[in-house]
Formats: sequence, C-alpha cells, structure tokens
Amino acid sequence: MNKRPLITLDKVNKAFAERPILQNISMQLMQGEITTLIGPNGAGKSTLVRLILGLIRPDSGSITPAADLKVGYMPQKISIDPSLPISTGRFLQLANTSHKACHEALEMVGISHLAASPIQMLSGGELQRALLARAILRKPNFLVLDEPVQGVDVTGQNALYEMIGELSKSLNCGILMVSHDLHLVMSATDQVICLNQHICCQGHPEQVTQDQAYIDIFGQTTAIYAHQHDHQHSIHGEVLDKQGKHQHGEGCSHD
Repeated sequence: MNKRPLITLDKVNKAFAERPILQNISMQLMQGEITTLIGPNGAGKSTLVRLILGLIRPDSGSITPAADLKVGYMPQKISIDPSLPISTGRFLQLANTSHKACHEALEMVGISHLAASPIQMLSGGELQRALLARAILRKPNFLVLDEPVQGVDVTGQNALYEMIGELSKSLNCGILMVSHDLHLVMSATDQVICLNQHICCQGHPEQVTQDQAYIDIFGQTTAIYAHQHDHQHSIHGEVLDKQGKHQHGEGCSHD
C-alpha cells in the first residue's frame, strides 16, 4: 500500500470575526493511513475539515493537495424529506453515477440488498453505510468521514470501524475520521490528532492517550478498546475463521 502525503497543512491559521479558531496547524494526511481527529466542542474540528475540503481558505499558511487528490466526503448527518419517494439506490444515483457504480458501492458496504428500500426506512447503521457508499462512489484516494458511527449501536459501530479499515485497504486511500468516540475509535486508527484550536498532541493512539495534553482535556478514564480474537472479519463485519470461511453461530469476544 502506498504511503505518501495526500494533503499537507503548513502553519495554517483561521479566525472568524477576529476570534482565532485554528492556530499554527501543521500536519500531513497520508495515503494508506487512517487519521482520527478528536477534541472538545469548540476545538475547531469542523473548521479544519472545511479547510481540508477546500470549502474555506486559511487566513495564513498553506494547504497543499496531491496532484491526483480525489476526495470522498461522508457528512455527519443528512436530512431527507420523509415524504420524498426515493430509494437507497436512487439516492446514490443523484450523485450523477451509473447504476452499476451505485450497486458496486452498496455491495462494498454490505447493503446491496437494500437498493430498492426507501432510504427513510433504513436503520441508523444502514443509513451510515448508505452515506459511506455515496462517499466511495468514484473510488476516491482520500475519504473524510464526519462522525461515521453516529446513531449506531455498539455492535454496529464495531462492524462499521472494521469495514472502514477494509475500505482503506481495498481502495488504497487515506481516511480522516472526525470522532467524539474516544473508546472505540482508538483501535480503528493509525494516527490520532488531538485538537483544541491548536494541535495539542498527535501520534499513535497509545502514545496520545498517555500525553498530558490529552489527559488534561479528557482525563484518564478513556481506555484503549481491545478486540481480542483468533478470527478475522469480512468487509460486512461477519466472523470468519483463519482460512477466511464463515463461522456460523459464533461471535466476537470484546474486552
């Protein structure tokens, strides 16, 4: 898997109405890595995402994308008129892609059987998968996922994080996840950036949770989520044995 910078931020600053929101942000988002952005409310996470997506410009500093950067974006939530007669498949087709591309994307996230279902009838986990399918329609090399497991129960969160990891590998893309889920997300990421208007600390999850800046914000109660298993998962979260075959009637052991 390629590991190269897809987006480089150098000494980026942003203020609104003369109030500093982001100060001296320098970081690289790499292809083949999952980076998780965490921080308290008001830390500037949404502003940083908008800068990375090119929706706003920095006041100073630079943001340099790779020449072949292709971004897919999954919003935190989406509002759909409940009276609008739209299927899940049609919802994806609104992004101006072919029926085949939509089917492939739904297949990759494990909900191709719901293509004809009204999108308003999907469960929380199914809707998040539909939004993720929409983000990967054009095979991006960089994904921005804003609270990707919002509204999903713990079991569904585990499966979604596993699937996001598989997508990173199969698409050979970089991923930036924004999350408040400090317990589960730590095991689903390569790098963590802790933001509080500036970068307080960054590095591997275990390293960040021991950093005093992180402890000052979140305390010492957040444990690294340990997923103990002697098996693997399919992209849909199903349990497989060591040979990659389905294990019927068996589940994961989580500590």
